[in-house]
Order: sequence, then structure tokens, then C-alpha cells
Amino acid sequence: MALITGTALVLAMMLAQATPAFSQDRPGTFADLAEQVSPSVVNITTSTVVAGRNGPQGVVPEGSPFEDFFNDLQPEGDNDRQRRSSALGSGFVISEDGYIVTNNHVIEGADEILIEFFPGGEPGVPAELVGTDPNTDIAVLKVDLEGLPFVEFGDSNAEGARVGDWVMAMGNPLGQGFSVSAGIVSARDRALSGTYDDYIQTDAAINRGNSGGPLFNMDGEVIGVNTAILSPTGGSIGIGFAMSSAVVTNVVDQLREFGETRRGWLGVRIQDVTPDMIDAIEGLLSANGALVTEVPPGPAEDAGMESGDVITVFDGVEIEDTRELVRIVGNSPVGKEVAVTVLRNGESQDLTVVLGRRETAEAVAFPAPEEVEPEPSQFLGLTLSTVTDDLKDQYNLNSDDGLVITAIDPDSVAASKGLVEGDVITEAGQQKVISIEDFETRIMEASDAGRTSLLLLVRRGGDPRFVALSLVE
Repeated sequence: MALITGTALVLAMMLAQATPAFSQDRPGTFADLAEQVSPSVVNITTSTVVAGRNGPQGVVPEGSPFEDFFNDLQPEGDNDRQRRSSALGSGFVISEDGYIVTNNHVIEGADEILIEFFPGGEPGVPAELVGTDPNTDIAVLKVDLEGLPFVEFGDSNAEGARVGDWVMAMGNPLGQGFSVSAGIVSARDRALSGTYDDYIQTDAAINRGNSGGPLFNMDGEVIGVNTAILSPTGGSIGIGFAMSSAVVTNVVDQLREFGETRRGWLGVRIQDVTPDMIDAIEGLLSANGALVTEVPPGPAEDAGMESGDVITVFDGVEIEDTRELVRIVGNSPVGKEVAVTVLRNGESQDLTVVLGRRETAEAVAFPAPEEVEPEPSQFLGLTLSTVTDDLKDQYNLNSDDGLVITAIDPDSVAASKGLVEGDVITEAGQQKVISIEDFETRIMEASDAGRTSLLLLVRRGGDPRFVALSLVE
């Protein structure tokens, strides 16, 4: 018998005690769960009239939010003599009176949508399109049936869908009919390419044809809608993405009620706060929040919000970054009065914003300031000039506002920050600049205040962003 030391004995006892706990959490079978939820999962077949459509198969359709990144999950059939194309996907029933959820790209452009229920159910039932949301790739259908078995949405938040939790996917992979696969939550809060992305990543096998199918937790609740896979081959390699139920439920409710989405709109353009901005923004203690770069006419302007404000709290939620703010605003109802806290000039200010509707909001251009004669000069490795007609033609500028960078020292800090010729500086130190004297004054004020960097608002092609430019070369 081998000799076991005291430390090794204690370790062995701990492992022996710990192992049964993991065994108890592992399901012995998924059969009961599959039997419970299968009647609510459907196959979807669409038919579309096409004109010479011979593009590559197995990629996301043109216009999908995932077009440049991922293979979609639906196979597309060959065109027949009448130039018709068929496609397959999946979905699931969410009410006994026939509402069905799937992906927008499964039914996009379809002339006919047919639903096939679980074996033993109704075959080939026509479905009506209730509404779609391309931003989240979600669609809602309706069939004229009653008393259907249905499933409910579950909690996809951190407490309800932890990394490592078991999940089960169902759908119609590669047109093979109803199929079940199991895996775990591999990651959370994945963003692919959409504004409202909140994806659950899973290693449960999903393939083309699984699009729109449900991702279940172990209670038989839908915590995600299978939407995309990452694969160099077009088949599952264990990296699949399901739009979280936290996003889907709100979209589905709006589509059922209005036939379209009605998202809240704050009316600002924003960017993330970066660590190098901490010293440049008075009162900023960490790289959290959303930095306002532009406030066109709209809800935020009406509430008194200004460019350069850092949104730190929205509707009682501390804002970590722009992605979180966009998601919260988009999920808020139109017309809601929301308390917003911003950091301005080193102090917190409380504002009340009445949200507009994103889908109908229109940007309104700012009036151009009076033209100022050019005064070229050099600062911090930048050669600057006020806007002239010649510079507008040279750099394709559409505004007389700000100072144009006409040259840049390639070895300067400004160049390392990504500034280039043709960029337009419209603010320095969170104040507008319309002359070289304005810019020089901002530098002096920052230096006198003991700051080591100056915050610039820079526009390129009309898109604004903040850059913290070091005053110490």
C-alpha cells in the first residue's frame, strides 16, 4: 500500500466529496426535456420568386446584420424552371393561438411561408407575417390554429443563464427535420455587428436550417433564438450564437402589438470613454459612461444635454459603456420620462428626458457659423486652418465649422492618435473653436489648470469622435 501524506489525504478527501456534486448537476438524459418542448418547435419552409439568383449558398443574405461576418443557418434550394427559390428554417410557438417566433432572414422576401409542426401535428400550415425587426433579426408569424402547445421565454440574464449552464437547441438542421443537440452556455453578452446585439454563445451543435429555432434552459424555457454560427467550413464547429431572450421578448411584444418596433430615442451621438480621457475631462474618475459627441434637435437637447457631457446614469442604471446605454434606451418605451445623470464641468447634473421614437427620428443639421478668414498655424504637430472654400473642395467638407488639419507631423502624438489631414476640430477643451486664437486659448487654459492632455472633438466625413491629445510631447 502506498504511503499517503496528511496533505495528500486531505486533498483526496476534498476531491471525493466534491465529485458527487458535479455528477448531481449533470443531466442523465435530455429525453424528458426534449419530449416536453418538441411539440412547440416548428420547421419553416419559404418560397420566393427570384430573377436569376445564383449567388453562393450558405452565406447570410444581402442586407442581413451579419452579412460580412457569419454564415447563416438556412440552406437555400435551387431555382426551378419558374425561377422560384425555397429555403428552410426553424421557429417555435409562443402562444396557443398560433404566434410563432423565427429569424427575419429565414422569411425575408418570402412570397409563401409554410409551417410544419412536430410529427403528428398539422403539416404545411400557411403562416402570416406579423412583423419583423432586421436590427435583431427577429420575426413574428401567425397561423390560424387554436390550442397549440407553446413554450415561454426564460431568464437569459447572468443569474438565469450562467456560463457553463446546460442548454438544448432544437430545429431543422440542413433540412433533416426535427433535431436536438445539447451543450453549455460558452459565453454571454456577445456582440456581432448589430446595434442591439446581446448574444449567448453556445457549443450546442447548430447548423444551417437551425435559424430561428429555440435555445432552451433545463426548465424548458427559451433563453435564446439560434441565429448565427462562426465556421470556416459552413458546418458547426461548436461556436453558435443565439439572440438572448432579454432582447427578443421586448421585440416580440412590440411586433405583436404594433407590427413593428417602437424603440426609445435619446437623440445623441455617443462614444466610449477611454482611459486617456480621464485626465482630460474634469471630475472623471474612471473610463465608464458614454461621452456625448453631438446633440441634434430632439429629446436630449430639449432636456438641456450638451456635447461633452458624460452620461453616467440612465433610468437608475449606472452606464458602463455606449453599448449598454444604446440597449437600455432602445428597450425603453417611447414617451417615457427618464432621469439621466451627466458629468459636466466636473459636476454631476440631473436631467429629465422624454424619449422620442428612434424609427421616426430625423437628424437636423446645425446652422453653419459665419465664415472666418483662414489663419494657418502649427500646434502640437498639427497645421491648422479655418475652413475655406478651397479646403472644402480639397477635403470634401460639408460644413464651415471648426479648424481643418492641413498637415500633420508623422512623429507627433497627434499622428499616433489617428488624426489625419482633412480632419476637422470643432471643439477643444469641450468648447467650440472657430479660430486659431480659440484653439491657442484652449491649450493655455488646459496648461494653466495643470492638465496634461486636451480633449478635442474631431469630425471625419461628418462622424464625430473625441480624442484626448497629450500636451506633453
